[in-house]
Amino acid sequence: MTPAKLAQVVLDAARAVFTTRGLDHSLLPATATVERPRNPEHGDYASTLALQLGKRAGVAPRELAGALAEELGRAPGIKSVEIAGPGFLNIRIEASAAGQLAREIVEAGSGYGRSTRLAGQRVNLEFVSANPTGPVHLGHTRWAAVGDSQRRILAAAGAEVTSEHYVNDAGAQVDRFGRSLYAAAHGEPVPEDGYVGEYVAQIARRLVEARPDVLDLAPEQAQTVFRDEGYRLMLDEMRASLERFGVHFDVWFSERTLHESGAVEHALDELRAQGHVYERDGAIWLRTTDFTDDKDRVLIRSNGEKTYFAADAAYYINKRERGFDKCVYLLGADHHGYVNRLRAIAACAGDDPDYNIEILIGQLVNLVRAGVPVRLSKRAGNIITLDEIVEAVGVDAARYSLARSSTDSPLTLDIEEITRRSNDNPVFYVQYAHARISSLLRNAGELRIDRGSEFDPGLLRHEKENTLLKKLGEFPAVVATAAELREPHRVARYLEQLAGDYHRFYDACRVLPQGDEPATDLTRARLWLVEATRVVLANGLDLLGVSAPERM
Repeated sequence: MTPAKLAQVVLDAARAVFTTRGLDHSLLPATATVERPRNPEHGDYASTLALQLGKRAGVAPRELAGALAEELGRAPGIKSVEIAGPGFLNIRIEASAAGQLAREIVEAGSGYGRSTRLAGQRVNLEFVSANPTGPVHLGHTRWAAVGDSQRRILAAAGAEVTSEHYVNDAGAQVDRFGRSLYAAAHGEPVPEDGYVGEYVAQIARRLVEARPDVLDLAPEQAQTVFRDEGYRLMLDEMRASLERFGVHFDVWFSERTLHESGAVEHALDELRAQGHVYERDGAIWLRTTDFTDDKDRVLIRSNGEKTYFAADAAYYINKRERGFDKCVYLLGADHHGYVNRLRAIAACAGDDPDYNIEILIGQLVNLVRAGVPVRLSKRAGNIITLDEIVEAVGVDAARYSLARSSTDSPLTLDIEEITRRSNDNPVFYVQYAHARISSLLRNAGELRIDRGSEFDPGLLRHEKENTLLKKLGEFPAVVATAAELREPHRVARYLEQLAGDYHRFYDACRVLPQGDEPATDLTRARLWLVEATRVVLANGLDLLGVSAPERM
């Protein structure tokens, strides 16, 4: 019995009690909550529903708890219900009901853990959004791992998610990139405000190979070609690097299209209609101070030039007009100042900034080896690239290590630690649990032991089996909570706990017979439990974009 099913049983019991006593059903919540008690001796699960409803229903909480306990005692799968303190319900599950979860998980397969918690939500999830003027670097890599995990987890919770990369292909930085490529192709020094690194020369060489005539063009015309063609080549490299990292974007959105399509002017008209645009000193402003921003923002300068902020406003309104009711931005630590201004854009557009827009700020990442900072990249000049990280530690170790910590805190990754094949390395610990199970299942096949289509779930009553089943039952709630709170690290930490519970189960409960011992009904029941654990480990790792190896 999953916690979700037990919660429904508790709610059904409450409905029955309210009907019998003539109480107001409108006081009942849409869902009930059950939790594992801190002390396992208190029971398998605990509920505070009587405490929540007692006073509102005009019934002493402990009295209501007594009525709920009596009703729950008649429910299938409930072994006992005890009342504690002012009205806590401590619930114990029959072993057969608890063990039945193994069957449910195996039969659900890759669908176990998925829910409809966020069904109906259309989410635009924007992350990485690196300028197409250089390779994807370490800071972007954290958002690549976290953002793609969020995409997978949101979808698992029932949301309709579109992952999006915003391409800053308009403005001064792309012009500087074009001038840098031009200089590299002509053997000239890099402009003072230009881009450095071996990658600039590589892109320039590729461009000249594709367009030999570019060297014969007038400087101004040639720089335009280097700018337009160069950033496209760089964008292709970025896309390829991210795909190798397991990150696929549904949309690559060009900033330039906002200007070329008239979307910026359209956005200004929309904001004017809301009454928040005004003119001062020849410039056009948005009155964002009406919505907690520290100052009003310029949309069009007095010389007629549109600002980056105007493009930001147009981009947000474009997202909303594409039908997304939630626009989630994953930004780096250097974008902290964007939070209030982006929320103000949503408010100025007539939206609810507490619902329609979310801005998540991620802290910096440092890469070290044995405690010593890793040297700077030769290829990219002064940054460490995604490709170099993958070459050093692999996709799995990088993705898992970057996703398992809250983005609220700075992160230091030690290359030696996250590639070490030991139980001290979290990604190895979790993957090894899956590989260990796969090995056991192969051994069962070699011994011609089939778990069969049926088993007696009541046989799974060992303490370690019970603990493992409880942990398996938590997975759907962990995924749903991680989706709601935008915290993929909850899935990683859960997997580490599950791996620990499995290893302890394996050490205490022999699964396969030894020597000439025959397979028993308990053998088959435990094989169902082992397979259920493998399913959950694989599903959880997949949500993080990490492989579930069968051999290590």
